[in-house]
Amino acid sequence: MHLTKRSYLLVGAAVLLAVAMGYGATVYAARPVSITIPERTPIHVALDQTLASNKNKAGDHFQATVTEPVVVDGQTAIAKGTHIEGLVVDARKSGRLKGKADLRLALRDVQVNGQTYHLRTTSVARVGAGHKKRNFLWIGGGAGGGALIGALAAGGEGALIGGPVGAGAGTAVAFLTGKKDVKYPAETHLTFRLAEPVTLNGNNG
Repeated sequence: MHLTKRSYLLVGAAVLLAVAMGYGATVYAARPVSITIPERTPIHVALDQTLASNKNKAGDHFQATVTEPVVVDGQTAIAKGTHIEGLVVDARKSGRLKGKADLRLALRDVQVNGQTYHLRTTSVARVGAGHKKRNFLWIGGGAGGGALIGALAAGGEGALIGGPVGAGAGTAVAFLTGKKDVKYPAETHLTFRLAEPVTLNGNNG
């Protein structure tokens, strides 16, 4: 069959179109797929450093490592071993006679495939024990001991004098030993949950 010049041009155009369509399909197929991690998804981490209520302050950053992969619909969004940055949300030292220690943490950023994503998560907290019962035992015990010593030394009048002196001693012991700060040692395992969804661009699986 004899092809005219016009036929050659049409065949050439068709070949070029097919090649272009195939290339476009390849590019589309290779295009990275976004993954959205839903709200409430847990993120399990281990701390890379020690944090303490008497050493850290609100606004301090800390580093942690993801201990379990975050998987969405069968795809790994955040791989195990990924480094993640957190924030000290609140840090309050323990008082000596009153005021509980408080250390509250949240996750802030994660880097996946060279891109940093901001996270909003729930916080985890450790709160120190209260002072009241312990201080009462120290102060009350001191008062009782002072009264007993006073009574042995000088009878009833001595008991009246010894009581306040013993209470003062007990208060001093409570003051010197009363701090109850809290800390998270390095490698402590913690679980945070996303407070809102986050979308990661790129093929992370």
